Amino acid sequence: MKWLLVLVVALAGCAGQVEPEPRTVRVEVPMAVPCRAPEVQVPTWATASLEKGDSLQAKVRALLAELEQRKGYEVQLLAAVQACQS
Repeated sequence: MKWLLVLVVALAGCAGQVEPEPRTVRVEVPMAVPCRAPEVQVPTWATASLEKGDSLQAKVRALLAELEQRKGYEVQLLAAVQACQS
């Protein structure tokens, strides 16, 4: 008798369960997007044309000119990176 009561209670517990209703859930996922920034051209550096026998003054001028070139090149690269991040 005890087993019959346990069986009835177990079956009654299973009969009350309802199948869950399927539903659609929207999930926001970041997607990789290719960068559309213009290509930055590498300049011809001022020191590329230096010769071994050039004067010290010419070498220093070329190095100072290249320093300014590199600063400008860096600005262009940073602008391209910022264009990709926005």
